[in-house]
Amino acid sequence: MNTAELIAIDVHTHAEVSCWNPFDNYGEEYDRAADKYFGSNRRPTIEETVAHYREKKIGLVMFTVDSESQLGRRRIPNEEIAEAAKKNADMMICFGSIDPHKGKMGAREARKLIEEHGVRGFKFHPTVQGFEPYDRMAWPLYEVIAEYKLPAIFHSGHSGIGSGMRCGGGLRLQNSNPMLLEDVAIDFPDMQIVVAHPSWPWQDEAISLAMHKPNIWIDLSGWSPKYFPPQLVQYANTLLKDRVLFGSDFPLITPERWMKDFEEAGFRDEVKPLILKDNAMRLLRLGKYATPAAEVPAA
Repeated sequence: MNTAELIAIDVHTHAEVSCWNPFDNYGEEYDRAADKYFGSNRRPTIEETVAHYREKKIGLVMFTVDSESQLGRRRIPNEEIAEAAKKNADMMICFGSIDPHKGKMGAREARKLIEEHGVRGFKFHPTVQGFEPYDRMAWPLYEVIAEYKLPAIFHSGHSGIGSGMRCGGGLRLQNSNPMLLEDVAIDFPDMQIVVAHPSWPWQDEAISLAMHKPNIWIDLSGWSPKYFPPQLVQYANTLLKDRVLFGSDFPLITPERWMKDFEEAGFRDEVKPLILKDNAMRLLRLGKYATPAAEVPAA
């Protein structure tokens, strides 16, 4: 990634449409409920998303969510996103997503994605994937991620997926309590863990966890910064300023809207560059922080 040419790095964007596979409308009721909850049905292709970010001179991390076991829906191929990242290596990184229920087969896939396709991290969504992060079922995947000292992003807090559906679509919000990541952080100190989103209703838990465990980070995706809980802004400005990351949750929120609201959300001027780009460069070992197979560089 050519970080010198980028004004920011968005660590949280979604691939919504596959151009490799035919559309799978199984479980489409989850899409309709999410459209209603978020007030948007925008689903750009990977190519369209990359073009948007290139125009804005913003780098991006992109991933899908493999929830085949829980939702029974075919995922967007990790390889499709990885290929796009290779073609746009100056401003794009691919994270993989593998359903933890796939066990050792999932671990084998993760290793292949890293070694053959250049995947630089992984995304988990405990609510949508139907697992508790500390479940030993996921350990084979974590072991591979930790072996390569790569980061893993975990959805936390409330989820718009399933909201308003009968029984919430059977999805369990409790799986995304950030405190469930504590055992993972202890047992896999070489895996950098990103707690995604303001973690409502568990924001204080996420802050406490990040203060206590140096391999825990927080991304600010999914909310406009003007709605951030005040304690999140407080700690991002002070004790956690080196481990808070810009994320939008695109296409839910555009990066330009997020950045506009960010300017007026009470963040200190000296902290803004850290959140927008520098912290992501350290996490992803980019530019001046490029250190193959080493610890994440200190701030």
